[in-house]
Amino acid sequence: MAEKTRYTDEELEEFRAIILEKLELAQRDYDNLKGSLSNRDNNTDNDTAPTYKVLEEGANTLSKEESMRLAQRQMKFIQSLQAALVRIENKTYGICRETGKLIPAGRLRAVPHATLSIEAKEAQKK
Repeated sequence: MAEKTRYTDEELEEFRAIILEKLELAQRDYDNLKGSLSNRDNNTDNDTAPTYKVLEEGANTLSKEESMRLAQRQMKFIQSLQAALVRIENKTYGICRETGKLIPAGRLRAVPHATLSIEAKEAQKK
């Protein structure tokens, strides 16, 4: 029996459902992070004594920087998931970009935006 070179349309649909679910959650998280950066909640410190205001501004700056990093990371994840959807449309999803072999379905279920098999990923680390 010949080695399988791509996933069937049914398998691709299963992966699409997984990706769409993760994409929805990721987008929701990203929107929440963006909202916290724009102070949508508008929690102010107008009634706080001036001495506390300086300390809070420093903490707010650190918090915003962390939120910005998280938002950037989340956007990168969203873009990876969207790229995976394009690969599903092109029927190239699940093919390792280094080895050209199929990435195991278990790995794709855990990391649906993966473009490398575990062996290729480990070879990169060396």
